[in-house]
Amino acid sequence: MFPTIEYLEWIAGKPDAVAHDLGSSDLRGTFQRQRGPVPGRLAGLEDPPPERDLPTQLAQLYDVDEDNVLVTAGATTANLVAVATALQTVDPDELASRPQVLVEKPGYEPLRATPRGLGGRVDRFLRPPEDDYQLEPDRVEAALTEDAVLVVTTNRHNPSGRLAPLESVAMAARAANEYGARLLVDEVYAPYVTDPEADGPFGGPTAADIENTVVTSSMTKFMGLGGLRVGWLVADADFVERARSVAWHLPVLAEPSAALAARALEHRDELLPVQRELLRENHALLASFVDEREDLSGSVPDGSTFCFVEHESFDGDELATLAWEEYDLLVVPGRFFERPEAVRLSLGRSSDHCEAALDVFAELLDSLS
Repeated sequence: MFPTIEYLEWIAGKPDAVAHDLGSSDLRGTFQRQRGPVPGRLAGLEDPPPERDLPTQLAQLYDVDEDNVLVTAGATTANLVAVATALQTVDPDELASRPQVLVEKPGYEPLRATPRGLGGRVDRFLRPPEDDYQLEPDRVEAALTEDAVLVVTTNRHNPSGRLAPLESVAMAARAANEYGARLLVDEVYAPYVTDPEADGPFGGPTAADIENTVVTSSMTKFMGLGGLRVGWLVADADFVERARSVAWHLPVLAEPSAALAARALEHRDELLPVQRELLRENHALLASFVDEREDLSGSVPDGSTFCFVEHESFDGDELATLAWEEYDLLVVPGRFFERPEAVRLSLGRSSDHCEAALDVFAELLDSLS
């Protein structure tokens, strides 16, 4: 029985229905939700030659063979396929209990709801706010059990925005391997860096070359092309082969979306600087705002355009409800990310839009003092 994913049901339609959006984490900038067949920023660009299709481009981007790449209809599908594939590696009849899927806390709701829906036993390891949401391999190792099949984490951490060093990711992967499990790293926010790394996909770090690791990502967040619903999974060839068999149970990626994603990757040298500049501007806006508000506690990780903030007197639901009902402003209650005392602010629109929305949020906060 698949559990309800409350966050996705709550946020559906809200970013487009509100005047001031501080809830969208994808870097769409001035572009609204895609309504035509071709996203505006891709119109007029030439397609790559046929031999440079999407799987080929992604393999080159990650410096792996095409056998290591599975293209899916979005990162959510990639994560579902990864979890289902990992669960298939064990015979439930040989276990004392259901196979363990160990998921970070706080975390993104689908990453714990999906394993439950697929029959896994979801246990948690902490990335607590008092430790700045760091990924601590010792916490992973302490929470693993002999029936573990998968450890699930995000980098950047969703929802805090904290970026873990790859050494910590590698140590977590080794800890998982000692129990016969793999590490799944959702990297949709990994490119959110102001100073890009030359050798990483879209300028961000990746765990794709770490042994015993499965990486997922998409065109939605940093590239701001959510309307295409293009995601992928990168892992060793044996895992990807099994994942392809699982993926046949799900809708395949539409050919027009694959073609447009390939077009975007073909022109990434001209598209990425625009996204990077939007990231830099919105990060600076958010960091400055949080730093200047004495009635808010919280911090903005370097390079992140999203973070948690707590008000000194009101919890996350109270702030979010007041923002929506009285100020036509979208902020996300932290309860969806296991932080009910906080709200999550996300700056994905144009810098002008975000600056104006922050002014409205400041007006709301001033009214509470």
